[in-house]
Amino acid sequence: MSYQNLTVIFAVVFLYSVMSRRLEQKPVNGALLFCIIGFLLGNDGLEWFQVKLTNESIKTLAELALAIVLFTDAAKANLKVLATNIDLPRRLLLIGLPLTILFGIGTGMALLPELPIIEVAILAALLAPTDAALGKAVVTDPSVPAKIRGTLNAESGLNDGICVPIVFSLLPIAADPSLITHLNKMAAQLLAEQIGLGVLVGIGIATLAGQIIDYSFQSKEQSKTWEQVTVVALAICCFSVAQLAGGSGFIAAFVGGIVFGWLEKPYKEQLLDSAEGIGDSLSLMTWLIFGAAIIGSVLHEFTWEILAYSILSLTLVRILPVYLVLRGEPLSTKEKLFIGWFGPRGLASIVFAIVVLDANLPGSSVIASTAVTTIGLSVILHGITAHSFIKALKKK
Repeated sequence: MSYQNLTVIFAVVFLYSVMSRRLEQKPVNGALLFCIIGFLLGNDGLEWFQVKLTNESIKTLAELALAIVLFTDAAKANLKVLATNIDLPRRLLLIGLPLTILFGIGTGMALLPELPIIEVAILAALLAPTDAALGKAVVTDPSVPAKIRGTLNAESGLNDGICVPIVFSLLPIAADPSLITHLNKMAAQLLAEQIGLGVLVGIGIATLAGQIIDYSFQSKEQSKTWEQVTVVALAICCFSVAQLAGGSGFIAAFVGGIVFGWLEKPYKEQLLDSAEGIGDSLSLMTWLIFGAAIIGSVLHEFTWEILAYSILSLTLVRILPVYLVLRGEPLSTKEKLFIGWFGPRGLASIVFAIVVLDANLPGSSVIASTAVTTIGLSVILHGITAHSFIKALKKK
């Protein structure tokens, strides 16, 4: 069976790769296509691709894919534009993100009254982060204003790392409500560790690696065939060292990418182009497994309340806080709504949902089903609207 699964995975990846230019111009994006294929061929479909991986295996694949995507996207970001418009992502992260979580809690209390308030808060926090990989069509399209692309890229690169201490502070309280009295201390400590250590590790490893790569290229030590793995290995080192140290690997990967991009070395682009393909491949494999193993496993919990919550999570719960925090900024209403709409949910939320499933909370299955529904809708809706909304944004 393992060889059969490998055949399916790499046959699908091969076929997508040889048609990638044409497919990337279609409204149906790669994540959606791989989800559909995974579901049709997977455990609840034809059973050609029977995924019986542990939750830890799926989580690890998603984490590595996200780390590589965060690193490469950050390294390719235009830092001059980002520095000029730093107020936009700062507002979205420091005000918009907490507001989104609060709106998500209020919506959950109204639509999912069977869930305890702590579990509603976990659901709101795990669905708050946006996905850099799923929003790639937007953040890489030069027809989208650079300040909007930089804002969305920076937001998606950092918000998942910020949500890590929130989710992991709430999980033990959901299991033992008596710990509620320690919430402030736990959250503050985790937030400081996750962000502080993540930033330090990202800066330190990327700076050191930059010097080593610089020496390698000047002395012609590196062969051409190994260029494609250099940045991948660097991104995963940033992620794994930060995780070992108790920090956020996602923040370390993003900050490491920013530092690597800031170095402005002549070899930067050729290394990043190779790494980006590997990151995209891992991401699409994650979506294939997501469609095959996870979607069907939580469909039995599906209700209209879960569907309603998912729709609101992608619309009002996300768009209204963004619109409110961008008041006073020199952006048109169309641009503010564009930023609000393109908050796709993806790999980070998958990782959090798997962690919640592993925690075996009373409402774990409901939380996971809601997360899967929201992520699935996001893949569909953000995928099919990306190109048309970009064209609409260009029209004055």
